[in-house]
Amino acid sequence: MRAIAVSTFGAEPALVELPKPEPGAGEVRVRIEYAALNPCDWQAARGSPDAGPAPRVFPLVVGVDFAGRVDMIGCGANRFRVGDQVFGRIGDAQDSGRAGDRVFARAGGPAARAGTYCEFVSVPQDSAITFVPAGLSLRTAAALPSAGMTAAQILEAVVLRGHESLLVIGAAGGVGSCLTQLASARDVRVIAAVHGDEHQRMAALGATVTIDTTERPLEAAVRESCPDGVDALVDLVSATPDAFAARAAPVRAGGIALTTRGVAAGAALPADVTGIDFRLEPSPVLLDVLAAGAAEGVLRVPIDIELPLEKAPQALDRNRTGGARGKTVIAL
Repeated sequence: MRAIAVSTFGAEPALVELPKPEPGAGEVRVRIEYAALNPCDWQAARGSPDAGPAPRVFPLVVGVDFAGRVDMIGCGANRFRVGDQVFGRIGDAQDSGRAGDRVFARAGGPAARAGTYCEFVSVPQDSAITFVPAGLSLRTAAALPSAGMTAAQILEAVVLRGHESLLVIGAAGGVGSCLTQLASARDVRVIAAVHGDEHQRMAALGATVTIDTTERPLEAAVRESCPDGVDALVDLVSATPDAFAARAAPVRAGGIALTTRGVAAGAALPADVTGIDFRLEPSPVLLDVLAAGAAEGVLRVPIDIELPLEKAPQALDRNRTGGARGKTVIAL
């Protein structure tokens, strides 16, 4: 099968040929039709700490999100059948005991870590995989798992129930777009910090205020909208404790500052502000809830661009340099 993989950490992702994985007991093999790009994909390929404890098995196939059709069933009881349309997120190295530990043998060579930028993947039937509901395309389903589950779990972590304010740094990306919609649906006042002119698009997703950080300083712009400070910050961008602390300056006393980049522990946050290092906990139940919302049109998943598999390396580089808006999907 065709796959995008790296031969070692830091190597450039490349199109390679690998054998199809064979499903084990309690697993299903999925013929992938769409994969979706996430920052953790290029982080894992580079061996970045942001991607969690990285596997040491090469070639390492990139990707975690997928949608497709069940192609083969492993032995034992299984809730899926051949031909079922499914989508989900494979476990990564920090999800011990899940699909992230799956490897498939390569004849005459090393094993390869299972990823989703490939034509087939085998996953446990009790992991973060579920059925694609009627009314939801496979293309949209593939873009939903990491971004949607992350946004939903972040909203629970910052404990906002409505009539409160939320500052989102990096709101134009996949997670930020979903988070803006979910928060707005709870009557949370979303202040979307973006890089470039995204006012019209973010307003359509439910943002009350959109700040172009290329035009004016963030803190001054936030204070203009919320003189007493914001109730919570979600920072999807800052890669250092100092950068995260600086962006948390507008958070009021008693508020919450959450980061997806694992830098809260070392950040000197304002007094009485609680720092949270977010960690995703995927589940099929949450996928079902998000899929239903997307199928009903309550949750839109903005897709920035669709590319063929051979163009995935360029898409990873574009995402790494911060040029992406919405989700990038890879068609197989």
